Amino acid sequence: MNVPRRKPRTARVGIFGVGYHVYWNQFPGLLDELQAKLNVLVERVRTTGVTVENFGMIDKAQDAYALVPKLKAADLDLVFCDMLTYATSATFGAVVRALDVPIVLVALQPLRAMDYQRATTHMQLANDDFCSVPEFLGVAIRMGKRPPEVILGTLEDDPEAEEELRQWCDIAKALHDVKRARIGHFGHPIEHMLDMQTDQTALTAAFGCHVVQTEADDLLRLSRDVREDEIRGKCAEILNLFDTPDPGADPVTAKLTDEHLRKAAFAAVTLDRFIAHHQLDGLAYYYDAEPGSPLRDLVTNLIVGNSLLTAAGFPMCGESDLKTCLAMLLMDRLGIGGSFAEFHPVDFREGFVLVGHDGPHHINIAEGRPVLRSLLRYHGKPGSGASVEFRIKEGPITMLSIGVKADGKFKFILAEGESVRGLIPATGNTNTRGFFGPDIRGFLKRWVAEGPTHHFALGVGHHAAGLRHIANALGIESVVVR
Repeated sequence: MNVPRRKPRTARVGIFGVGYHVYWNQFPGLLDELQAKLNVLVERVRTTGVTVENFGMIDKAQDAYALVPKLKAADLDLVFCDMLTYATSATFGAVVRALDVPIVLVALQPLRAMDYQRATTHMQLANDDFCSVPEFLGVAIRMGKRPPEVILGTLEDDPEAEEELRQWCDIAKALHDVKRARIGHFGHPIEHMLDMQTDQTALTAAFGCHVVQTEADDLLRLSRDVREDEIRGKCAEILNLFDTPDPGADPVTAKLTDEHLRKAAFAAVTLDRFIAHHQLDGLAYYYDAEPGSPLRDLVTNLIVGNSLLTAAGFPMCGESDLKTCLAMLLMDRLGIGGSFAEFHPVDFREGFVLVGHDGPHHINIAEGRPVLRSLLRYHGKPGSGASVEFRIKEGPITMLSIGVKADGKFKFILAEGESVRGLIPATGNTNTRGFFGPDIRGFLKRWVAEGPTHHFALGVGHHAAGLRHIANALGIESVVVR
């Protein structure tokens, strides 16, 4: 089961190689060999789906200064510096001083090991990719700049290096979109949820995104043009994606009713129009509306449509949580999901905590087919209707909560754990058995001590390192809770 992504992930990545101009007359053919090596990297990066601009090789200080305005003009999200052979740090100093996007040094030598009995100086220089890495990092640190990351390995048959390249391109995609995102917002945080309050100017300052202030009445206005054939088509789409089982022990739940299915489909079609009308990349909302009004009927039936949109690449976040909406966006652009979550009851017998939430979720990371249940009432919120229930895919998981410190600065709080098979409550909410070591009691105490909001984004795989790279690129503090 997979909801197709409506907006492809993309990024702009620049690549340039470095060398030492003195070598070219000394070792005929070396320059052509190194340029061919650069082209291999360029083509490999292109296979990740990013837009690549190849700036060629630079081999002296003058080249570096000439390159800087070209790099800036290209509006890049990431730069790979291909360490083709030894190069003086003058080919790098001007670049690292001028750029404010991540720079990754790529040191991938052609040979897994030199043929020592037949070794020549030419062979050594063609494989000297790591030689000037210490010099480049030392200069960056001396200039007070963030030291660049390093990918070290061989040019061919090196799955670890290839995976690192792919991960950095995913990071570039996340940075590309968060810096340009239009996150819709209507309503307000639930009364008394002080940790949900967010300074929207601070969001723009830290992430680059723009918060688009919309009105719940926009939904109502757009809903008036929804056609009957659109509702039927959306009903069929929903039933194709979700199971609708009989209720379990919870008297609040029932088998999905035709009325709730129709309301969910009607709201989903309206949401599609809402997203297009405001040109949004995501939405955070909470709105009660007047009891018995058409608007309340609409805003309390957004869960299914929001889940479809979240899986399609538009994170939709309840309880007006703008910070977690951005956390979900970052995870989605890394290709790891990003579902709305909080902590539920702890299982002290088996040593796990239920991780989930009511409302919208990233159904593409469900274990098996997700479930729809009719809820006779939403706990803590007005209304009734169809609600989404599933477990996250079994295996490694990552959590990201974006907290706010006393000085108003944001902080990434991260953790990695495991989603393990087992029963979850049949309550129409997502829940996953989250195991976090070395013991759940100690882990939860360490987690809350870092100052997270009570919400977080939940993704599949272990990706704390990649998310920390994103935090570093944005100048945001991060911590991994273990």
